Amino acid sequence: MASRRSATDRSAVARRVAELTALNVQLRIELRHVKPAVWRCLLVPERVTLAKLHGIVQAAMGWGYGHLHEFEIARQRYGTPDDDWPDSAPVIDERRVRLQSLIEAGTKRFTYIYDFGDYWEHRIVVEDLVIPRPGATQSVLCLAGENACPPEDVGGSAGYAEFLEALNDPDREEHNRMITWIGGSFDPSAFNLGDTNQILKSIKL
Repeated sequence: MASRRSATDRSAVARRVAELTALNVQLRIELRHVKPAVWRCLLVPERVTLAKLHGIVQAAMGWGYGHLHEFEIARQRYGTPDDDWPDSAPVIDERRVRLQSLIEAGTKRFTYIYDFGDYWEHRIVVEDLVIPRPGATQSVLCLAGENACPPEDVGGSAGYAEFLEALNDPDREEHNRMITWIGGSFDPSAFNLGDTNQILKSIKL
């Protein structure tokens, strides 16, 4: 019994040491194929799992968690395996993979796909490894960003471009329909750093 307790204690100490010595990763996340460019610069703990990173990307970009997603890293797919929908290319369980292990293996950039219908492709670049600031109270932090995330189900990058054109041209037939669909107004340049960090603050790691 004593040896089992001792092993448990050592394991707990090792986990705590790993947490205390972990670095933050500075990531730049950019939504591809849209204008104006939508991007965020984030600090996240290097020990975060890909499953948690999925939630962080959703919150930082402004998505609504309503669709399937997947990471593509070094020609491997990471996501949530579904036994009911077998695939010829295996999907590695994102809950079991930490960002740290990927960086240590040499990963510098990778792709995050959200909504396989609209197919929103995000390029994620590892920009730096940063020592956490003493006394920092927030685990995930947005450092900068620009522009609003497109509306869900707008039809991908092509649909988003058509949506913006219709909004900006009152003479277009689709203008009023798009105004009604979006709920009255949409500002593609909208981004608030404080609001974004308030949302990120609620994420439990």
